[in-house]
Amino acid sequence: MNRFITNSIRFFLDSCLPPIIRDNKYFMYPLFYIWFKGKNIKKIMDFKSRAFSMTKEEMAEFYQNRDSLATDRPTDLNEPSINYILRRFDTDAKTVLDVGCGNGYFINKVKSLGYEAWGCDMMPEIKLKNFHYVKADIENLPFEDKAFDIVTCNHTLEHIVNLDQAISELKRVAKKQLIIVVPCQRYYYYTLDEHIWFFPYQQLLEHIINLEVFTCQKIWGDWVYIGRIKS
Repeated sequence: MNRFITNSIRFFLDSCLPPIIRDNKYFMYPLFYIWFKGKNIKKIMDFKSRAFSMTKEEMAEFYQNRDSLATDRPTDLNEPSINYILRRFDTDAKTVLDVGCGNGYFINKVKSLGYEAWGCDMMPEIKLKNFHYVKADIENLPFEDKAFDIVTCNHTLEHIVNLDQAISELKRVAKKQLIIVVPCQRYYYYTLDEHIWFFPYQQLLEHIINLEVFTCQKIWGDWVYIGRIKS
């Protein structure tokens, strides 16, 4: 199920339904059952109550073992966001790191444009790897300061427990640009996406990242933040 469809479903649920219905466990259960293919429904519905106390190993295992309609699609990014980002890459950039690269859909596109492409995620290895891949924790990236001209992080921060530390690491290893994509989404307890952070307003995202020079655009239901790193 592509990102446009899921964003449309999310908009209807989050913006058109009264909260007392939208966040009702019994109303949401059939949707969870369909989305997660009837597997581990109770555990997944209660994910937010456990997420902040889970170890990194438990969190990694949770994400590696999940099976949903979301994991069936090639990427969480929508195509307009991808095109917008690629057109705004620094013209002098040569190296790109995608943190939370998933199956490598986006960073493979970057690689096809001639960049030295790197990806990292918490999985030991991934398929379709046409780029340099490193198993890594976003809160402790195994790279030198300013190691990459451009650092991207797409649909990842909303899943990270220690958000400030993750953003600090992204800024540390970026030399020219930091590009972050998160969904424009209001908080509900029962969401189909295992998100623990929510960014309904662009000012919140801008404040948390805290770069002086940036743009932030809403594209098909996602915030696309492009920040300039001081040299």
